[in-house]
Amino acid sequence: QGVLVPGLGTFAVVPEQINSTEEVYVVRRPVFQLDMDMSCLQELVFPTVMIPGDIVIMPLDYWWLSQTNSLPPDLVKGCVEETILLYSFQLRDRQHPAFAFENIGILSCQDNVLCMQFHCSCIAGLESQDTWVALLLT
Repeated sequence: QGVLVPGLGTFAVVPEQINSTEEVYVVRRPVFQLDMDMSCLQELVFPTVMIPGDIVIMPLDYWWLSQTNSLPPDLVKGCVEETILLYSFQLRDRQHPAFAFENIGILSCQDNVLCMQFHCSCIAGLESQDTWVALLLT
C-alpha cells in the first residue's frame, strides 16, 4: 500500500527481486515518488521513481494522524498543507532545507539533487527476513 501526501508525493513499499549467484531474494523496500509543482524544482534534479500500478495508493489519513496527536483532523490537514506549501516556497527560493518524516526518513537537497533518504530502522521494519539486502538496495 502507498500513501499520497498531496502536493509532495507518494510513499509506498514495493517488492523487488534480486538475483544473486546463490539464491533469489524478494525484499520489500520503501520508495518515494515526488509529485511537486515543477516550478518549485527549477535547476533541481530528482530521481525518477515509478510505483508499480498494482500498488494501492491511499490518500493521507488526517483522521488517523489527528488521533496520534490529539488535534482535530481539519487542523492536522491545514498544518500538513501549510508545511508542504512552505517547503515548496523554500525550494523555489533556492533554499534547501531538509524535510524530516519521523520514523521514515529525510527529504533533502544536496548539490541540487532532491532525494529521499530512508532511515535504516524504517527499512528494517519493513523487511525482517532479508534486511541487509533491502538496506543495500535502498
